Amino acid sequence: MSDHESYELLGFDNVLLPVGDLAEAVGFYERAGFPVAFRLDEAGIALLKAGGETPGILLRVEEEFGRRPPPWPSARVWLEVADARTAARALRDAGVAPLDEPFAGATGWTVEFADPWGNVIGLTDYCKRPELGRRP
Repeated sequence: MSDHESYELLGFDNVLLPVGDLAEAVGFYERAGFPVAFRLDEAGIALLKAGGETPGILLRVEEEFGRRPPPWPSARVWLEVADARTAARALRDAGVAPLDEPFAGATGWTVEFADPWGNVIGLTDYCKRPELGRRP
């Protein structure tokens, strides 16, 4: 490709998250409400569904990747939910501790949580700007 050529971004493939233990990671994310699309233990990967979209959250085992708190600041993956405050209560009920209380933003509310390896996931809603959100 020359310097004058370009390419077009077509969309997300998957978001990859490194984890230290596949079984533990799958259990953690299932408790947090993520359905498993597929799991290949021999390859050290599992794909979690994100709504009805084809791309998802791909958990990938990284050798020697230990537990750690989330670095601050760190990259975050935010997913849309109908109500982030309800999601925060459901996370707590499932034993998944949010990083903080839900916080308000320009479009609605967000709650974030981290897995045992420091990957941060945010659940955000569009209650203040429903015209910008997905339609259930």
